[in-house]
Amino acid sequence: MKLPSKGLYAITQTENKSAETVIQEVAAAIRGGAVIVQYRDKQPADALALGQALLALCRSHKVPLIINDSIDLAAQLHADGVHLGREDGLIAKARERLGDTAIIGVSCYNDLERAKTAEQEGADYVAFGRFFPSNSKPLAAPAELTTLLLAKQQLTIPLVAIGGILPENGHQLVQAGADFLAVIGGLFDHEPEQAARTYQALFE
Repeated sequence: MKLPSKGLYAITQTENKSAETVIQEVAAAIRGGAVIVQYRDKQPADALALGQALLALCRSHKVPLIINDSIDLAAQLHADGVHLGREDGLIAKARERLGDTAIIGVSCYNDLERAKTAEQEGADYVAFGRFFPSNSKPLAAPAELTTLLLAKQQLTIPLVAIGGILPENGHQLVQAGADFLAVIGGLFDHEPEQAARTYQALFE
């Protein structure tokens, strides 16, 4: 499945939630307009089972499912791609395991040089952040709007912004060049379908 051109990038909120609740919330976010879903689960009870359910949901709506951190899980699920942090493996390894059509994203924090290298090594998108205080990643180092502006000038692949993004501050990131806004709490701490519509409106 191809990477969309822009829009809301929904990241699952799994902490203290049943698999059924996660599926219901993601379904609501997709109804609201989310164009990509990432399965992020730091303490999974059964990552394969929930991943399979999310993949079936996403496929039925023609929305790509990206797996956070794990090339192995992405390969097991035949998911649409993987998102790699600093410790999650090489782009070349992910490409070898997942194939030429897989969507491979890379966390670049506030590091433009890392993003340039990722593009050269075949990443399909790069993510910068956190841009605002975040309950999901409270200890993450802050990223600067200037980094996003420079990345838009110097890179050709899509840019994802993440970290404390709310409807009232997301427009700054879109204007600075973000093609996607990656959101956890701003979506799933609220009614996800309506929240998704509000985020998606920032791209119109």
